[in-house]
Amino acid sequence: MESERGWKFTQCFGDKADLEDVTEADIISTVEFDYTGDYLATGDKGGRVVLFERNDNKQGCEYKFYTEFQSHEPEFDYLKSLEIEEKINRIKWLKPNNNSLYMLTTNDKTIKLWKVCEKALKLVTENNLLDGDRAPPPDISHLRLPKLVPHENIIAAIPRKIYANAHAYHINSISVNSDQETYLSADDLRINLWNLGINNQSFNIVDIKPANMEDLTEVITAAEFHPSSCNYFMYSSSKGTIKLCDMRDSALCDQHAKQFEEPEDPASKNFFSEIISSVSDVRFSSDGRYILSRDYLTLRLWDINMEKQPVRTITVHDYLKPKLCDLYENDCIFDKFECNISGDGKHAMTGSYNNYFSIYDLEDSGNDVMLQADKNAFRAKRVQGPNGSKSKVGIPRNGRSGLRKEDIDPEAIDYNRKILHSSWHPRENTLAVAATNNLFIFTD
Repeated sequence: MESERGWKFTQCFGDKADLEDVTEADIISTVEFDYTGDYLATGDKGGRVVLFERNDNKQGCEYKFYTEFQSHEPEFDYLKSLEIEEKINRIKWLKPNNNSLYMLTTNDKTIKLWKVCEKALKLVTENNLLDGDRAPPPDISHLRLPKLVPHENIIAAIPRKIYANAHAYHINSISVNSDQETYLSADDLRINLWNLGINNQSFNIVDIKPANMEDLTEVITAAEFHPSSCNYFMYSSSKGTIKLCDMRDSALCDQHAKQFEEPEDPASKNFFSEIISSVSDVRFSSDGRYILSRDYLTLRLWDINMEKQPVRTITVHDYLKPKLCDLYENDCIFDKFECNISGDGKHAMTGSYNNYFSIYDLEDSGNDVMLQADKNAFRAKRVQGPNGSKSKVGIPRNGRSGLRKEDIDPEAIDYNRKILHSSWHPRENTLAVAATNNLFIFTD
């Protein structure tokens, strides 16, 4: 009997059309599990949010469609003659309350707080005129009281608050504080602190905008609150630095408490060094002890108590180094890959091109796994191996083999297919991976 341990593909949501036929609006732009892992949200370039609910009737970790709503619409800033697209940049969940789900969604300029709950629809089944089919009652004694009967339950999405007009530049991150009362929003040059109950006022806590924009040397790329200490937050920059700030120090956190940066080797410096060293994503581990960061070619794990160097540096796709010139020409070098760390802090995950993504064992690099989120791979369920054994395409039979970096030919890679957005279940080894317009679920 073949062993089925290890990572395996379990579900795929989304249209099965070829890449060329995919509508731009259907491309998934963010993925996020809630605090419990019972709900999963995706946002797309068309401004829609789709929610999935855990399917308790199935064994293992499977999800079913819950509801869908239009979060943002395209807008136009007439003062700046600027089109604001509806694309959802980030979704962050709040803790559920009174049988309702709450989440923050943002596009480039506007953040919205949504309440999603079940509502009972009722119909009027008894009235006096029967919609004109009956004559009016002759006197008051014949008046009938209208009767309401339950019709059906619907899932309603209600915008509770809209936080607008606080960012001059494009919002790249939002993060809910552990106090569940405040959250931060970050754009290229500033980070603002909001109270969830107040939508017409925010506090500027980081401002790196120079007096003269010609002196601009770096931008903010991502920001996140510490998972348990409500006074700490971090932000990353295009210069490859991560700054940890303490809001108890001062109202404006321009002076960081700690800075994590790996010094650049002058011997390897080239034209692309500055671009590929830009940090595209940062995440705290669930205990707040470690920071996971991703730049174009590498994944780094930092101990919050050790600034001088990362605990571990992982090369994600070093086979692309000779292709940097081509990647610059086709703009792929500016792709912003996200990273994730598992709930137990033992594994990390990030994506690459050709719909490849890798899961790294942070304690034992020999257990790293590389998989492919590709619906075509699952049509041919099993293939014959060189030794006569059969295994699922792109799926390791025992969680330890999978695809090998050494076998990847950079010339054969499709750079239009990439895993930029993903989310790790907070309590289980389950991954939600967005590949263009499809959402894949993988479980261990």
